[in-house]
Amino acid sequence: MKVILQQDVKGQGKKGQMIEASDGYARNFLLPRKLAVPATAENINTMKMQEKAKAAQEAAEKAEAQATADKLKGITVKVVAKAGNGGRLFGAVTTKEIADALSAQHGITVQKTKLVQDEPIKAFGTYELKVKLGYEITGTLKVVVAEQ
Repeated sequence: MKVILQQDVKGQGKKGQMIEASDGYARNFLLPRKLAVPATAENINTMKMQEKAKAAQEAAEKAEAQATADKLKGITVKVVAKAGNGGRLFGAVTTKEIADALSAQHGITVQKTKLVQDEPIKAFGTYELKVKLGYEITGTLKVVVAEQ
């Protein structure tokens, strides 16, 4: 019996996949638990429409990520921090502070988890951070840490 999986089923397949399952397994396990639906013409058409919608959404998200990467190229974010003796910072400049400064200064919202710091920023100066925007698109962001 051909069925379309509604959820990931271990050992069978992923959500949205059409598989061939034995009649008993499909009738007694997959269908009652709403893990799958029978592969009727209507359900197959619905599955194809969902795949098209998902592809269109991914394309839009990828275009948005590319646009954000292009915006980040020419941007410099200034972060103000307190310092002690010798120009060393109290603590470090975190990705949350950088993301908040980027949002406040330029109106671009980037999650703090997408900012990649090779090492903690513990001194004044100019730094370049990688921004992983998803879909294998990365941008670079210049950060200037200045004294308060």
